[in-house]
Amino acid sequence: MSSSAAVAVNELVVRRGEHRVLDGITFDASAGDFVAVIGPNGAGKTTLIKALLGLVSCDRGSVRVFGTPPPETDPDLVGYVPQIKTLDRSFPARAADLVLTGLRHRWPFYTTTTEQVRAEEALERVGAGALADRALSTLSGGELQRVYLARSLIRTPRLLVLDEPATGVDAAGATDVYGLLEDYQAAHQATIVMVTHDWNAAYHHATHALLIDAQQISFGPPPEALDERCLRKAFGHIGHAHAMLHTVPPHD
Repeated sequence: MSSSAAVAVNELVVRRGEHRVLDGITFDASAGDFVAVIGPNGAGKTTLIKALLGLVSCDRGSVRVFGTPPPETDPDLVGYVPQIKTLDRSFPARAADLVLTGLRHRWPFYTTTTEQVRAEEALERVGAGALADRALSTLSGGELQRVYLARSLIRTPRLLVLDEPATGVDAAGATDVYGLLEDYQAAHQATIVMVTHDWNAAYHHATHALLIDAQQISFGPPPEALDERCLRKAFGHIGHAHAMLHTVPPHD
């Protein structure tokens, strides 16, 4: 395992009762890496994200984020974008209020002028400045995803962790999200770890793919980690996926 890795996971085991949700996951991600985490439903992808954030404990093995166990990681170093379906949109708050939870780690019941400016700047960074005073209940899926991305970037983190950021977003919106991620990554040499069901997104945007189904099936450049043999091991019969993958240009 590299001592300089932004993320270092070694033989990670996480149990739920007697069931091993994750069993022997091992990978590194360095500055500038974009890791796409892929697997079938129930494969343990979200559990892996929670392990990186310190929200679940390791039963065996280790997780290090910038050299420390996640509960001890400086929160300024990590930005998190959850699945948008986890948000209760009926909560009476504005988009800027949601962004500010990235600073406060709780809902702000009052804001300073400085905080408000930081929230507006974060929204502008993702092309959503006009949404600052919009109620969360009025936002589309794509708009809400931009707001969550602004929330994750407000501290200018060195690691972005995203759980299916394109779910509930149309194709144009998903393209915008990936473009914003790549722009941020290039500007800050940030590391990205993203759960996705979109194999094409992994091919076009990720430097590495981690394919899991509780156990680790493969890790490496997408054309290798997501070849037909590995995908069949993870998903069984993959239908027309192999034809689609063969039409994708080689990853740079």
